[in-house]
Amino acid sequence: MRRLLAGTLAGSVAWLIFPGAALAHGLILHVDLPIPQWLFAWAAAVVLVVSFVALATLWPAPRLAAIRDRPLWRYPGWLEPICGAIGIGALVLIVYAGIWGSQITISNITPVWVYVIFWVGLAFASILFGDAFRPFNPWRAIARLVAWIARRTSSEAFAGEPLHYPDWLGRWPAVAGLVGYAWLELVYGQTSDSVPQLLAFLALGYAAVQLIGMSFFGIEVWTERADAFAVFYDFLGRMAPLRWQRDAGGRGGEVYLRPPFVGALSLDLLPGTIPMVLAMIGTTSFDGFSNSSVWLNANGLFYDFQSLFKSVGLAGNLDLTADLLAGTLGLLLMLLVISGFFRLGILGMRSIGAQYDTQGLTRSFAHTLLPIAIAYFVAHYFSLLVFSGQLLVPLISDPLGSGANIFGTANWQPNYNILSGNFLWYVQVAALVTGHAAGITLAHDRALTLYSDQRDAVRSQYWMLTVMVGFTCLGLWILSSTY
Repeated sequence: MRRLLAGTLAGSVAWLIFPGAALAHGLILHVDLPIPQWLFAWAAAVVLVVSFVALATLWPAPRLAAIRDRPLWRYPGWLEPICGAIGIGALVLIVYAGIWGSQITISNITPVWVYVIFWVGLAFASILFGDAFRPFNPWRAIARLVAWIARRTSSEAFAGEPLHYPDWLGRWPAVAGLVGYAWLELVYGQTSDSVPQLLAFLALGYAAVQLIGMSFFGIEVWTERADAFAVFYDFLGRMAPLRWQRDAGGRGGEVYLRPPFVGALSLDLLPGTIPMVLAMIGTTSFDGFSNSSVWLNANGLFYDFQSLFKSVGLAGNLDLTADLLAGTLGLLLMLLVISGFFRLGILGMRSIGAQYDTQGLTRSFAHTLLPIAIAYFVAHYFSLLVFSGQLLVPLISDPLGSGANIFGTANWQPNYNILSGNFLWYVQVAALVTGHAAGITLAHDRALTLYSDQRDAVRSQYWMLTVMVGFTCLGLWILSSTY
């Protein structure tokens, strides 16, 4: 077991020895680092090992569960309806622009809003300030408005209680929605000619599904379990230093301050919760990997998979079908790789003591994956937010790509020199190391809670250290090999 652990740890770090030179998301910046990129991988691994040793020495008893949130201020009840109205307005805008605006992707506000502002911007806001999507959630706002009108008018149609949401279903609909969105963006979206119109119709369809689900099972229950985006931003918001607690009567609420990442302890393990967190890591990983040289070069895996499907006749000799199948297979394999890393750590911990089985350990340490999900997201999408986010400035004045100049910013040009390649690399490395160090801390604290013997608690975390180093190396390797 020790040889396997040492070999896995060393192999994960050695994986990063192959240097790369580009950053993610198609924006190639020159990287002139003072040390080679593979040395960053070793440094990151050393930082995690040092963190582990420090925890084992200086953290002899569980502490995180005893931390209490500190109240900061109250917010008024009218704030949420205003935010909901803004969310509805944004939904109307992107649908209208997507259907009736220009179908040139960079000339239409819909793709930039969906892929940059909605997907990435709200995620960063949630990581910093708490769940930023919930108050602006347009389908939730519409459902709450309809319910309010129904109560005012005492309509018979809305008098019945919602159906019981199946316990076994849990968050599995959210998992399917997140993987489906990733497939749309990373696989199917690469082959579509009318991206704005496609996104507009999908937004309408998704909103319709959410409204139907809310009408059957209740607004809050459906939002917290089945809405992929609501669950995604909720999970990210649990890591924020701010917690927003809404009053039961809906008349405002309280904002609390807490240490970052401590909110992971509140992760409720409904069915599908762990696959949701793994999907958050896996889809982000595939986003970066699908732009890497290993995937896209002449002898890359993408073309190997494409040839495989053509050779067995599944693609019908059509390049488009082969592309979709190859991308789908790549996405599924990445999800399996990420799940395998976590599974390795759990199987290793099972060898320490005999009082916990695989399922119990999986549930006990699932929350330690949330900082990793944030680390991958920040490292991968920071450059996209900084550079592609600037496209919103001219598109606000010309959202349809019709040549309008409503606010006088239509001719504004993005500044792609705002940050250097070196700075972005430092941010990415810092995000990965910080996230994985937080994961190690959460795992160590939980181990001290589970194991009565402190030595067993520390020994069990050898395996989680291997998992964290493996995740760090995988993340850095993907970033360093991306075009």
